[in-house]
Amino acid sequence: MGRAVYGGIYDPDHPMSDSDGFRDDVKELIKELNVPLIRYPGGNFLSGYNWEDGIGPVAERPTRLDLAWQAIETNEVGLHEFMNWSKGVDAQVNMGVNLGTRGIDAARNLVEYCNFPKGTHWSNLRRQNGAEEPFNIKTWCLGNEMDGPWQIGAKTATEYGRLACETAKVMKLVDESIELVVCGTSISTMPTFGSWEQTVLEHTYEHVDYLSLHMYYGNAENDLENYLAKSLDMDRFIKGVVAICDSVKARKRSKKTINLAFDEWNIWYHTLESDNQVEKWQKGRPILEDVYNFEDALVVGCLLITLLKNSDRVKIACLAQLVNVIAPIMTETGGAVWKQTTFYPFQQVSNFGRGNVLVSQIESEKYDCRDFTDVPYLESVVVENHEANELVVFAVNRAQETMETILDFGDFEVSELIEHSALKGFPVKMINEKNQNRVAPVNEQNSFNKVAGSVVLAPLSWNMMRFRLKSN
Repeated sequence: MGRAVYGGIYDPDHPMSDSDGFRDDVKELIKELNVPLIRYPGGNFLSGYNWEDGIGPVAERPTRLDLAWQAIETNEVGLHEFMNWSKGVDAQVNMGVNLGTRGIDAARNLVEYCNFPKGTHWSNLRRQNGAEEPFNIKTWCLGNEMDGPWQIGAKTATEYGRLACETAKVMKLVDESIELVVCGTSISTMPTFGSWEQTVLEHTYEHVDYLSLHMYYGNAENDLENYLAKSLDMDRFIKGVVAICDSVKARKRSKKTINLAFDEWNIWYHTLESDNQVEKWQKGRPILEDVYNFEDALVVGCLLITLLKNSDRVKIACLAQLVNVIAPIMTETGGAVWKQTTFYPFQQVSNFGRGNVLVSQIESEKYDCRDFTDVPYLESVVVENHEANELVVFAVNRAQETMETILDFGDFEVSELIEHSALKGFPVKMINEKNQNRVAPVNEQNSFNKVAGSVVLAPLSWNMMRFRLKSN
C-alpha cells in the first residue's frame, strides 16, 4: 500500500540500498523497533492478490492493477524477496491468504509452496526459485476485513464462515503446525459487530486459533481530552470480543480458548481528505502519509498500555503500518529516513515491555469528556522482566498539570531506578520532519524519591521507568 514497499523499504536506486534493492538505513530503524511479526502481503490489497504473481524471475512477473488502492503493482517485490528481507530485520511473517477473489485451492497451494520440504509440485517450484529450505511460516490470516463493503469479494458472515472453515481445514491438512487467524468485524463501529463474530466462530471455532480485530483512532474534532481517552474504546472493544468468543466456547462446550489478534491498530485521520487528490494508477501511490504530532504519540502510548493490559487474550497486535503509510518511520524516496513521534512509545514497549504483565491497582483522579466518563488522568501498566531482573512501568499523564505518583511495589523489592525516559514538554501539534527530530524522549534525572516511593510525571507525558529488582 502506498510507499510502504516501493519508495519505502525497497528503493533500488538509493545509495543506502543493498544488492537486493532494500534500504539498509530503513532496516536499522526497523531493528530498533524490534518487530517480531509482520503481516504480509497486506490488508485490502490481499483480497485481489494472486500470490503466484510474486514468484519466479522478476522480469517475467506481471504488472497488475491494485484495485484496493487504485495503484500499479509491478510485483518486483514478491514472496521470496519479502521473506529474505524479513530475516534481515529479525521478524517472522504473518502470511495472508486471499479469500476475496480466491479460496481453498490457492490457499493450500501457498502453504505447500512455503512450508512443505520437497518432492511435490509447489515445494519443488519454491526450491527452483531459490529457497531450498521451507519458509516454515507459522501464522496465517484467512483473508482480510471480509465484512467490509469496500473489500474486494466482501461476504456475509455465513458465506465467509463457511469458506474460512473449509480453507482452514485444508491448510492444516498440508501443515498441521500452523496457526490461523479468522476475520472479525473490520472495525467496532460496523453494524455487523457482534453478530459477525458470533456467526463466523460458529463455523470456524475448532479450526482456528485467533480472531482478528481492527481499529483506528483520530482527532478530527481537535478535542484533546476526548482524544486522549480513546484507548478506553479499545479496551471496551477487546473485552466485548473476548465475551463473544467465550460465549461460543460455552455453547459449543469446547475446551479450546480463542485468543485475539489485534492485527491492525493505529492513529489514522490526518490524510482522510487529502488522499482523494492523489493521482491514481501510479506505482507507490503516496497515500495515507499521516504526519504524526506529539498528541498522537501520547495516544499511541495509551493504546500500547491497553494492549499490554489485555495480553492474557491479545496475543498478536500489529501496528498498521511500518513505513510511510500511517507509520512510525518516514522516508524520502531516494533520500532521508526519519522517526515519527509515534516511533518512541512503540520502540520502548517493544524492547522493554517483555515478560509478565502485572495486574496493577491504580488510583487516580478522573475526568469526563464528550464520549467518555471516568477517564483516569493516569494510564499505566507494569511489566515484570525476569531476564533483565527489572520492573518496567509505562505511564501516560493525561493531565495538563504535573503528577506526583506513589508507587507501591508490594512484595517486589526495588533497589534503584535504572532509567526514567519521558516524552514531554512539547506543543501538542509539534511534529518531526526530515533532519528535524524535535519530539524525542529525554532522560529524567532525580524524578524518583526512593524514600517516599514517588515519581514525578510531567504534564501530558509518556513515561517509561525501569526499576532494578534486588537479587534474592
